[in-house]
Amino acid sequence: MALSLDLSLKNALIIAVPLVISWVRYRGLEYVIKHYRWVFVCFFLMPLSVVYDVFMFIRNWIVFKLNSAPKQHMNKVKFVQQQVKQWNTDGRETKMCTARPGWATVSFRRGLYKNHLRNIEVNMIDILEIDETKQTVRVEPLVTMGQVTAFLNPLGWTLPVLPELDDLTVGGLIMGVGIETSSHKQGLFQHCCVSYELVLADGSVVTCSETENPDLYYAVPWSYGTLGFLVSAEIKIIPSKKYIKMEYYPVHSKEEMVEKFKEQTLLKNRNEFVETLAYSLDKAVVMTGNFTDDAESEKINPIGHFWKPWFFKHVEGFLTTGPAVEYIPIRHYYHRHTRSIFWELQDIIPFGNNPLFRYLFGWAVPPKISLLKLTQGETTKKLYEKYQIIQDMLVPLDKLPEAMEVFEKEIKMYPLWLCPFLLYDQPGMVHPPQIGNQMYVDIGAYGSPKSSTWEALKTTRALEAYVMKAGGFQMLYADSYLTRDEFRKMFDHTLYDKMREKLDCEKAFPEVYDKVNRKVRD
Repeated sequence: MALSLDLSLKNALIIAVPLVISWVRYRGLEYVIKHYRWVFVCFFLMPLSVVYDVFMFIRNWIVFKLNSAPKQHMNKVKFVQQQVKQWNTDGRETKMCTARPGWATVSFRRGLYKNHLRNIEVNMIDILEIDETKQTVRVEPLVTMGQVTAFLNPLGWTLPVLPELDDLTVGGLIMGVGIETSSHKQGLFQHCCVSYELVLADGSVVTCSETENPDLYYAVPWSYGTLGFLVSAEIKIIPSKKYIKMEYYPVHSKEEMVEKFKEQTLLKNRNEFVETLAYSLDKAVVMTGNFTDDAESEKINPIGHFWKPWFFKHVEGFLTTGPAVEYIPIRHYYHRHTRSIFWELQDIIPFGNNPLFRYLFGWAVPPKISLLKLTQGETTKKLYEKYQIIQDMLVPLDKLPEAMEVFEKEIKMYPLWLCPFLLYDQPGMVHPPQIGNQMYVDIGAYGSPKSSTWEALKTTRALEAYVMKAGGFQMLYADSYLTRDEFRKMFDHTLYDKMREKLDCEKAFPEVYDKVNRKVRD
């Protein structure tokens, strides 16, 4: 009996000890990654990001000076056509997607579908031309918002909707979604686009606009490259000025925040820009901005300089100091959240906003999101899913009070980014459920939830359920746990399905759901 117990104990130890060691190692590795990843980021990724940015700046400057982009564009389009035609010749054995690696996108998730689909090279990164008479600019899909502002602002132009982060691409903002604090006047990024040029499943090239192939034009936004390969877009431009006159309104209750936010959003003579940063359920700063060439010199604040405090920290200070007015150079305003990646960087470099760090190393911030993704190990990915939420939920403006309560209950995480936008009643996957344009608000949640009930799948499902009930939408760059039926309920597939059938996309491209659902995202 004793021998039997000894053997049982020995067998139990043989099984248990390696498990305990593995657990300790994992927990130790988890602790190191969570608390000391900044070492790798600061001493490797930040310098590498600077080198990359300098290289791309020089490369783009040379291309612009030589005017070579328009000359080369047709050759690039033909190369995409050749690949698609070859796919047809090879028998259409697998569906197609772009060859751009998942780590190169701004989304924190990678598409596992790229591993088994036919990858098509669409390496198009140039601004093609500006037509100041028509007030449009034509660009290739991988042109970034940083490129656009660097090109347009010195010429006195800007985009009606110009999303914040430098590395967001035109293609991503069209095929996915793009929003900015001017969206309460201008709509989403897609609503500023005049026309799209695509390579279809048969290898042909087509241009679509409101008057030319209008069904395709309205079906492209939110289609995530499942109707064809975008090879250029023509976008409206509007005159810009030197500064944005910013007005900050600190509020100290949820009711006051909602009231002020709605008031500034719905003004008859509307502000050019409106946003709110909520630092708790009861504390927020409502901000408005307007173009101006005249500024009080003592109130000019070039917030984009590397030694300046991170924008969200700067704004938080107004909760103590009270209402204020300042003037921000236009390009600094457009990229105000870039240096801190909104507030995500504080979880990677906890001391990143320290004045000493900013003055010594702020010039190298931020590390490229693509490099952060490329260097993630499996443990890091699991930690992000375990401890982080990155979501944008879009709900009708009149649902904001209850939406804030839902976010407080489910994640209890701040700041929250509130950005109003006009959702046009147009055909396509996303439009108001009732007839007529409607004002919506984007609630952006980025960071570490503090709710005791936080659990990635369960909490995201709860948020998705609320948003569907409220008549809203989920941005699809992040994790979506919707079922296929729920996805089709949230997004109107009527026109999309019609174009999929007409353009023979069934064997050529996966459906949107099969590219964005969590099951096919790493």
